[in-house]
Amino acid sequence: MEELLNHLGAAAVYAVLGIVLFVVAFMLMDRLTPGSLWKEIIDEHNTALAIVVGSMSIGISIVIAAAIW
Repeated sequence: MEELLNHLGAAAVYAVLGIVLFVVAFMLMDRLTPGSLWKEIIDEHNTALAIVVGSMSIGISIVIAAAIW
């Protein structure tokens, strides 16, 4: 039982670390691009930018998952 709790604790720490890294990477990409990504997607309904941001999010997630694994 103690080993299970240790593994669950480690999984929780890695999950939080992955989420924090994702948020930091996403904020960095938002700062590096001209204008505001969210304003352009939500106010201007820019579908192409939404697809690019979604793809970028998947790519960042894959890199973080591989680094944590």
